[in-house]
Amino acid sequence: MTSVEENTDHTADSGPSGYAAARLRLLQEESRSGPSRRSALAGLTDEWLNALFTTAVRETGVRGATLVAVGGYGRAELSPRSDLDLVLLHDGKAEPQALSALADRLWYPVWDLGLALDHSVRTPGEARRTAAEDLKAHLGLLDARTVAGDAGLLAGLRTSVLADWRNQAAKRLPELHSLCRERAERAGELRFLLEPDLKEARGGLRDVTALRAVAASWLADAPREGLAEARRRLLDARDALHLVTGRATDRLSLQEQDQVAAQLGLLDADALLREVYEAARVVAYAGDVTWREVGRVLRARAARPRLRGLLGSRGDRVPARAPLAEGVVESDGEAVLALAARPDRDPVLALRFGAAAAQAGLPVSLHAVRRLAAQGKPLPVPWPAEAREQLLTLLGAGEPTVAVWEALEAEGLITRLLPDWERVRCRPQRNPVHTWTVDRHLIETAVRASALTRRVGRPDLLLMAALLHDIGKGWPGDHSVAGETIARDVATRVGFDPHDVAVLGALVRHHLLLIDTATRRDLDDPATVRAVAEAVGSVGTLEILHALTEADALATGPAAWSAWRGSLVADLVARVAAVLRGTTPASGEPEIPTTEQERLAVEALRTGEPVLALQARQEEDAVGVDLVVAVPDQPGVLPAVAGVLALHRLTVRAADLRSMELPDRLGEVLVLSWRVAAEYGALPQAAQLRTDLVRALDGSLDVPAKLADREAAYPRRRGVVPPPPRVTVVPDVSALATVLEVRAPDAVGLLHRIGRALESGGVRVRSAHVSTLGANAVDTLYVTTPEGKPLDPANATALAGLVAAALS
Repeated sequence: MTSVEENTDHTADSGPSGYAAARLRLLQEESRSGPSRRSALAGLTDEWLNALFTTAVRETGVRGATLVAVGGYGRAELSPRSDLDLVLLHDGKAEPQALSALADRLWYPVWDLGLALDHSVRTPGEARRTAAEDLKAHLGLLDARTVAGDAGLLAGLRTSVLADWRNQAAKRLPELHSLCRERAERAGELRFLLEPDLKEARGGLRDVTALRAVAASWLADAPREGLAEARRRLLDARDALHLVTGRATDRLSLQEQDQVAAQLGLLDADALLREVYEAARVVAYAGDVTWREVGRVLRARAARPRLRGLLGSRGDRVPARAPLAEGVVESDGEAVLALAARPDRDPVLALRFGAAAAQAGLPVSLHAVRRLAAQGKPLPVPWPAEAREQLLTLLGAGEPTVAVWEALEAEGLITRLLPDWERVRCRPQRNPVHTWTVDRHLIETAVRASALTRRVGRPDLLLMAALLHDIGKGWPGDHSVAGETIARDVATRVGFDPHDVAVLGALVRHHLLLIDTATRRDLDDPATVRAVAEAVGSVGTLEILHALTEADALATGPAAWSAWRGSLVADLVARVAAVLRGTTPASGEPEIPTTEQERLAVEALRTGEPVLALQARQEEDAVGVDLVVAVPDQPGVLPAVAGVLALHRLTVRAADLRSMELPDRLGEVLVLSWRVAAEYGALPQAAQLRTDLVRALDGSLDVPAKLADREAAYPRRRGVVPPPPRVTVVPDVSALATVLEVRAPDAVGLLHRIGRALESGGVRVRSAHVSTLGANAVDTLYVTTPEGKPLDPANATALAGLVAAALS
């Protein structure tokens, strides 16, 4: 440590007045701040207390004693108004009266200066017993340091205390974790508070101390990248706060933030908060990773005795690495990269990894995320379709999205994928209605939107609009106007087509339109409704905007949404929809078959058996391959084909089924055009698909039983339960058939269950049109009676209920 004489103009006077003057000069040195000032202040205090101790020992005659600094002072880090945490350690041989006199000569000068003091007098044995009973005392002693006196007393105590800490880690660390959680519930999340407590809130200085204690246990260690810098920023902010207020406070109140920012040389209070939030994010993330590792190690330790007793007795244990997606597996309760994964050759892997983890409700491996950040290959612009689908799947996973997104963000992957994210990252929101920073608010909005995906025909646009609706914050001017431009750029980068880019731009531009109009305008005025209709443009966009408005408000905070506000918005939406439907033509039926479909249909009629063609898609960024199946019309075709695809672990990205009548031939052919992708691994051979399809149609392959067996053997991990399926009868779309729309979470076997439900309802499927958008499926089914007529309303409603029940 640099000598005090080099640090200050401190005089030789060791009394309170000399120390106080030197302390004041040190704190007024503009050239000194941060770690240097904290270390110098600790050194100055050490010298003063050492002088007091030496004089007190001479006057009282006490031998075998030492003055010990613990806690922050023990780490030689003193903020301007920090408490002094001191222990007078003694060997137990001094007379109680002399020991008391020694303590008085130490404590009273500290009190006389108005400094806060936490003090105790103990033998090493007493200190060790106190640590065993009091977790906070134990933590303080982990940072103990000799200030004056017999250093040997502390050396023995430190050895014992550290040994106890390591030996009792299985008991102590869960206690410490519980304390951290209780404190977080009480003080809140530092990086989202407008007036944060720099010490007590989650992500604050107490959590840094807890991570040091975990490292001292040798059980686990925190991610070190950025942690020391985050700790320094928090300590610097606390130093500035102490100097501005002249008080020992850790709460960064609103009225002091500008002065604290100026003390730190920052532009303004927003710049201060953003820097504090950034630091807190690093600390909180390090805590999440560390405590998860502590739990893993402790579970493994607890399981070892049982495992030794069971070794060799079970051959049917679940594999240690269960596949989640291509290149992604579950191992020991985490999502990790498969052994064969190659981030340098698979630019979509980071998004696929995040989507698979969130869908399964699993935390992500720190090692895996860092490997993706270090080795990952940049995505081409525009993104390939698979990358866009994986982003939407991640956004639509519900609550697990938050932890996965923040883990990817902590290692820089999000800003690499979406450079515009940097502007909103950790950006504070001064409106007290807002619970979150801008970036977290956007993710929370996506979480809320994921629960509303059944209400819209384009859940992918809803989720993307949720992610981008406030992306203009951080730019000059109206954030909705700036956000529209940014959203269009991002949507183009991500690979949406021009029509969808325009819709997303409009959603971001008008994301406040419904709530502002509903609460501030006269809805009985036709001009009000017409203005909204002109801005929105279509019923589909209105449907998405309605859901986005609710998700945005719910993610803002409890004061932003209510039943009353919801009813006003719903009333406005109904009025606007009526205007738009008066000018929007109903959608028609699908296009005529292609030449390839007709060729396969002729072949199927000629042979009387299924005919299929499997070929790669021509588009460069296509997801999956094309599969066309032609089957002579017969019952059970849709569930049979869909079931065979599910058995081969093929996910359906899109599908189209139509009944085709060929000229001059008897009978009809069902033609099914599929776009499929392997869930993981290689695609099956076309010949094997055809063999299984023939068996499924003749009844020799029990598809439902096979699917049930596989599900029982390898249950699929899911995160938060998605919103329930929604099956509705769509009126006024077709004069030839009844139209059902199914909105459900995508899953292997979904179409198989839909097909079986339709078969049990005794209807004929005239055509079907399937879209998979991220983790959501939107399927439109044209069904008739066996005679080829539309269903009557009662039967149509009953059929919709039957399909919904099959999917629940």
